[in-house]
Formats: sequence, structure tokens, C-alpha cells
Amino acid sequence: MAMASEAGVSAPADARLGELPPAPSGDSPRPTSRDLPYRVVSSKVRLTVRVREIWESRELFVFLVRKELKVKYKSSVLGLLWSMLNPAVVLMVYYVVFKYVLKNPTPDFALYLFSGLLVWNLFSTVLPGSSSTIVANAGIVKKVAFPREILPLSQVGTGVVFLFFQMIVMALFLLGFQYSPDWAYMPIALFALVDLVVLTAAFAIFLSAVNVYYRDVEHLVAVLLQAWFWGIPVVYNYNLVYNELVKLHAFHWLMDIYLIDPITPLVLAFQRAFYGHVVVSVPHQGRYQVLAGYSAGFYVEMLAGVLVAGVLLLLGAMRVFGRIEGNFAEEL
Repeated sequence: MAMASEAGVSAPADARLGELPPAPSGDSPRPTSRDLPYRVVSSKVRLTVRVREIWESRELFVFLVRKELKVKYKSSVLGLLWSMLNPAVVLMVYYVVFKYVLKNPTPDFALYLFSGLLVWNLFSTVLPGSSSTIVANAGIVKKVAFPREILPLSQVGTGVVFLFFQMIVMALFLLGFQYSPDWAYMPIALFALVDLVVLTAAFAIFLSAVNVYYRDVEHLVAVLLQAWFWGIPVVYNYNLVYNELVKLHAFHWLMDIYLIDPITPLVLAFQRAFYGHVVVSVPHQGRYQVLAGYSAGFYVEMLAGVLVAGVLLLLGAMRVFGRIEGNFAEEL
């Protein structure tokens, strides 16, 4: 790969200043500016150019994702099967605690729980790793020229691979419980997955850049994620929040505040598709509403809003990343 031109990188002084090196002896032609072996790092580079560079480095992206998977399960007998066993064990622990200890009345609570955890697991596992990825790869960041955004994006790609194996676990549980999801809402779940990847990529790129200058960011992210988890309807039903807020005079704007959390609509969409049943029958309690009774059109509207917000955040994160990456080598 070409050598980077930013501060702290071993490149010829005249190359760092953007000047042509002296002509070689003999009859060799003088190199042109297109032949210079360096990549310009500048906040003035257009966003379209940065996107094109990322696309042209897609092979590096695939390589980094494969490397993350190999390193994580290096010298492991089960290998990638651990990515299925881990969520299965977590699922069983939550199920036992909330079903038999806390007496959650939701039928087939394990499926309801796991459908929400699919969203949260991707988001919560990618952010801590992506926030520290630039610092962890300081060696190549300072010496090799490539779009640095590839590093946090590779964390997102690894998270999507793990999500694929978790969905296999979900499919096995559906077969084991002889439970049929709501196939009509599967396209909405796919829409929510696209939103989730875009939103996660936006957070990952932004946090990875800021953490280079403020190393407390990666620790703050871990703390905030623990609190954030209890603000989304995964271990409790969305209707519990709805029923409590409907008693208040400011119900409508309070619900808007609750739904403005971009993860909440994604969780609701996955639950509607995989758990499927809005109202269920509970022994000795009668009919019990588990999921939000929104129409498919309302889900599409919510997810469209999340997608627009996610794209804007992603473009903003890339712009911030581009403006501050010029000093990465000095900070690292």
C-alpha cells in the first residue's frame, strides 16, 4: 500500500509538502503528481471522494472482518459456534430469571425476549469495539494509507456476521417452540435491519474518531449502554410504558419522546415480525396485549424516519471523521 502523508508518517519531506521529488539520474522520466506514493489527508476532501475511497477499499474491509473473526476464535475448538452458544446461554438465563423468578406473564417469553435482543446485541457489541479500534490499530494508522473509516466499519461488518448466527439460533428456537412468526411483517424487519446497520455505522465512525482525542469515550460508551438497555422494551413490554403514560395529561408528547430513541422502533419491528402475536391468551388472566397494536404503515413511517436520521448521522459522522483524522498520527 502507499505511505500516508500525514504528520508522523515516514514520507519524504518534499512529498509531504506536495512537491515533486527531484528527477532521478539517467534517462528516467520525471514522475508526475499522479505517481506520488502518498495519500492526501485533508478536511477539505469532499464527502463523495471519501465514500468512493471506502468503496474502493472494500477488499480491505472484507479482510479486516475475516481477521476479527479469526482472532476472536483463534485456537478455539468450536470456533464460530461460540457466536451461537453465547446468545443461546444469555437467552436461557434471561428466560429463567424473568419467567420463573420475576413471573413475567408473557407467553413464550424467550422468543419475545430474543427478538428484541437481536437488535440490541448488534448495537451494543459494535460500539465498544469500534470506539477503540483506531487506537488499537495505531501502528497501521500511522504508517499505511487507507480510508481510516474502514476500521470502525469492519467492526460493524463483524457484528452483522454475529447477528446472522444469532438469527440461526432464533430459527432453531422457533422450531423448538413450534412457533410461527408473522411472515407478513418480515419485510418490515428487513427494513429495520437496514436502519440498524446504518445507525450503528454512524455511531461507530463518530466514536472511533473522537476516542483518539478523548480516551474516556470508550469507557463512557460502556456505561451509557448499560443504562440505555433499560430504556428500550426488551425485558418488559412496550404496552407497560404505553399504559402508564396514557394516564398522564401529556401522553402524546411523552410517547413521542419515548419513540424518538432510534433503537425502540427497530426493537418493536423485530418483535412484531418474530414474536408476531399482538394479543395472547394468558391462563387465569384472560387476554393480554404483548406488542404494540400499530399498523404496518405506522411501522414503515417510523422506520423511514429512523433511516433518514441514520443517513444524516452517518454523513455527519464521516464529515467529523474527515476533519479530525489529519492529526491521528500525532495523537497516537
